[in-house]
Amino acid sequence: MNNLQQRTTVQQLKQKAFYSRNTVVGAVNGLTMVMAWVLAGGLLVSCASSDSTSPLGDWRHRSDFEGVARNAPAGFVIGNVAYVGTGSNADNERLKDFWAYDSNKNTWTQLANFGGVARYAATGFSVGNKGYIGTGLDVNSDRLKDFWGYDPTTNTWKQTADFGGTARRNAVSFTVGSKGYVGTGFDGNYLKDFWSYDPASDQWTKVASYGGAKRIGAISFVIDGLAYVGTGNNNGTAEKDWWAYDASSDTWIEKGDFESSELVARSYAVGFAIGSNGYVTLGDGTTTVWKYDPVADSWSENGTFEGATRAYAFGFAINGKGYVTMGSNGTSRFDDLWEFDPTVAQDTSEN
Repeated sequence: MNNLQQRTTVQQLKQKAFYSRNTVVGAVNGLTMVMAWVLAGGLLVSCASSDSTSPLGDWRHRSDFEGVARNAPAGFVIGNVAYVGTGSNADNERLKDFWAYDSNKNTWTQLANFGGVARYAATGFSVGNKGYIGTGLDVNSDRLKDFWGYDPTTNTWKQTADFGGTARRNAVSFTVGSKGYVGTGFDGNYLKDFWSYDPASDQWTKVASYGGAKRIGAISFVIDGLAYVGTGNNNGTAEKDWWAYDASSDTWIEKGDFESSELVARSYAVGFAIGSNGYVTLGDGTTTVWKYDPVADSWSENGTFEGATRAYAFGFAINGKGYVTMGSNGTSRFDDLWEFDPTVAQDTSEN
């Protein structure tokens, strides 16, 4: 047995009863063997189970963010590089520095400062080979609606058309095809409107409003051309509804609530898609990782985040791995970076 097999076996024995199966477990030569025995016609027939009692999903501490620790940053991914900046430090000072994380090299590089005024609680997305960031709160906590485009080939920012909706904070965004989408948030009232941005024409167009309640602090990810949006907070109530947006028909489709055997409604979490599944973690004092299967429209626990509990973090995915960085817990700000591999069994002893 190699070390990975040993760690996987130990982890399997530690899992909650939620993951147990009706099996008979026997130890032979240090290996855990699971068999279901069927007695039929006087013959004893064995069937080896392919189910594992331990969900895959391990976290690894990677190179810490080299800028000042912060919460509520904004960013986007282009190729194998994540771009992130803005946010608020431990003294609640608004920031405008901007950084790139190269997942292949596990290194951070400081770039040209964000083109607009310093801010936090902004939102960002990428279309093609350019990224876009806008909205948020400035140093006076005034809400913003300006948007800026970033070109990584020239390391320059250029102001684009202002966001089509009202100035706001804590909106959610995603990209489908050749357009970016921004919606929900808070402009003095909780919101559910959505807008699409076409970089080719530099124009915003109002699209169908979110199918659920108004909210701030929601999360999103895109799988096979459908954008999934949910969680967040509406007038003090953490939401657990879950919706898919079909950009081709401009319609929202209600999906299974983000819940299981325990209440997991939350806001200011992080979400990202890896392959054909989505993953959600953190927000509102929890470190449980949840996996969403869009085919079955179902949720399942997928281990726990191994860094400190936090909200207002930045999450993204590159090349089959998920990442979480920055965020806050009370007055604490974070600058650590964690990498999530959904194909490896969790081993907390490594961190």
